[in-house]
Amino acid sequence: MQILVIEDERTLAGFIEQSLRSEGHAVTVAHDGEHGEAAALGGEYALVLLDLSLPGKDGLEVLEAIRARRPALPVIVLTARAAVEQKVAGLDAGANDYVTKPFSLEELLARVRAQLRGAEQRESSALEVGDIHMDLRTRRVRCNGREVALTAREFEVLAYLMRHPDQVLSREQILNAVWGFDFEPGTKVLEVYIGYLRRKLRAPGGPDPIETVRNVGYRLLVGHG
Repeated sequence: MQILVIEDERTLAGFIEQSLRSEGHAVTVAHDGEHGEAAALGGEYALVLLDLSLPGKDGLEVLEAIRARRPALPVIVLTARAAVEQKVAGLDAGANDYVTKPFSLEELLARVRAQLRGAEQRESSALEVGDIHMDLRTRRVRCNGREVALTAREFEVLAYLMRHPDQVLSREQILNAVWGFDFEPGTKVLEVYIGYLRRKLRAPGGPDPIETVRNVGYRLLVGHG
């Protein structure tokens, strides 16, 4: 899972990052409100851990911006503000959970797991874009009435594209979502997998289902079939 940590206390942020990575998550860390808000709105994250006392922009402002643009994104607030009214303000602004400092990392990880489980349960078990049908549970894909055999990585790339139909996605967005940080910036691995998917999904004599947007990235076309 991709998790964003917005925390200005660098030592604490480092401990949280290390703990989340030990659980198998990819982690991005921002140390102020402006960079944190930009990351939350521009990236694809399963969860945000958000401190309320941030330099640059207050955590509540960041939370309100996230809720306005990404209403389904789970957010756990981390703060030293223990007063009841501050907790209420955070929850009213759209926080899914609230953890008061100091806290144990074990407790935080348990709350993270709970939010991620809830997000998975809310996610549909199937995706459909044009003539492409994907079952997320059985990992079976059908296109133009025929079953398409995909590798695990091809499946993940296609699933990400299908979650954003007709939307231009940058190379960095797709690489971060599918490969995490386990890729070289100049790698051509994404282009290779896009080529694989095009060959497998294109109907004989039909149009290319995945459009290349020059110098930007790729878009899965809804009406390709």
